[in-house]
Amino acid sequence: MRILFTTYAEKTHFLGMVPLAWALRNAGHEVMVASQPALTEAITGAGLTAAPVGADHGLYEIMKRIDGRGVRFDFAEQRPEILTWEFLSAGYRDLVSWWFRMVNEPMIDDLVGLCRRWRPDLVLWEPVSYAGSIAATAIGVTHARVMWSVDLFTRMRRHFLRLGEQQPADQRCDPLADWLGTRVGRYGGQFSEVMTTGHFTIDTVPDSLRHDPRLDLDLDHRYLPMRYIPYNGTSVVPPWLRTPPQRPRVALTLGTFSTETLDGYAVSVPEILGALADLPVEVVATLPERQQEQLGPIPDNVRAVPFAPLNALAPTCAAVINHGSNGTFCTTLVHGVPQLVVPFFFQGRPLADYLAGQGAGLTISTGEVTGPAVRAAVSRLLDEPDFARNAGRLADEMRALPSPCDLVPQIEKLTR
Repeated sequence: MRILFTTYAEKTHFLGMVPLAWALRNAGHEVMVASQPALTEAITGAGLTAAPVGADHGLYEIMKRIDGRGVRFDFAEQRPEILTWEFLSAGYRDLVSWWFRMVNEPMIDDLVGLCRRWRPDLVLWEPVSYAGSIAATAIGVTHARVMWSVDLFTRMRRHFLRLGEQQPADQRCDPLADWLGTRVGRYGGQFSEVMTTGHFTIDTVPDSLRHDPRLDLDLDHRYLPMRYIPYNGTSVVPPWLRTPPQRPRVALTLGTFSTETLDGYAVSVPEILGALADLPVEVVATLPERQQEQLGPIPDNVRAVPFAPLNALAPTCAAVINHGSNGTFCTTLVHGVPQLVVPFFFQGRPLADYLAGQGAGLTISTGEVTGPAVRAAVSRLLDEPDFARNAGRLADEMRALPSPCDLVPQIEKLTR
């Protein structure tokens, strides 16, 4: 088969796709990755074939100007009193106009042209790259999503459709369907709801999270569970990381998105480091050099480094403080390490709440982060053995999921 992966130029989303791309290629399938030009180096650096399409989007520059730190429409919202028709319809109008269209429109025409020439049998797209759904529908082939979060997208879509059916006919609207229908219509295709979900979805979250009743995720959709395989891109394990730490190691990793695409973090790093200064631990803080220069003096027990591959760092840690991105969360969890999650973006909140509910970590909202609060949480993670025990239990659950290689026959069957 010919298999096309597609994502808008978001490196963290792409990295989560790489182990599956390798598995499919090693099974004898032709694999290509299409994205905007900005992602070309990351794709080829992973040893995969890149197909640059369209032009780079300008989302992050706009987000900097509006001081945006994520989606203004909160996909993690669950309160019934908030989830009204007015809230959802306005939210979808906003999402389509400033996020979905902005990251997808520059690549759609080229992507459809690529699909018409290369004729993939399957298109795999991450849940915001609707260009993949449009191109696959335009040429009439199977397509599926590869998730980088809990599937809050489908859950919110179900809420929206349910409430829409209750509205008078002259007051109904569907901005997402209208946009997708218009775009695919230019190539002779027609909108169907499968364009919002794919024919199936590949999902790396633990089964206990997918079926957590607090998430209300009992969705009529086919999910293929897949073991999360950490991949950090091309990286080097430094000498200090090859030596066991002399004291319990605590990692502080808040992701690259906030510094590479926005103007900084949503919490005070100097305050957090200062609060951990008198604990008998070694703190490894992964901070870009520009951020390090703004810290001033750092405590003696802190090692500040521009980057350390998390799949090598996490197993050496007794606890990890992070922002709740899917890659960081799952990499830490698959190694059975307790976490303190300070979620910056919407996808981090359900992960953080799930972790705390399972007794495998703690969470603090960004509005409540203080040095003393972080110090108290880290002390609990280190001193109370139940956290490590429960994190190990969830790691066993994740490792029991099918590997990307195990999943290949299912993907082949569903595509045929």
